[in-house]
Amino acid sequence: MRIIGKLTSDQRGGTAIEYGLICALIVLAIMGSVQLFASKAVGMLNHVANEASNVE
Repeated sequence: MRIIGKLTSDQRGGTAIEYGLICALIVLAIMGSVQLFASKAVGMLNHVANEASNVE
């Protein structure tokens, strides 16, 4: 019974899970912003390439 009582009152695992969730949310935000930036950059480079090829 003492072991079960210790396990139910232990808070260390909860803190680790909270930090893991915070890190996961930060990673998702970074991935989203990088993806948005990459798509804008590719679009800009394609536009520049098209304009450069049309110049005579």
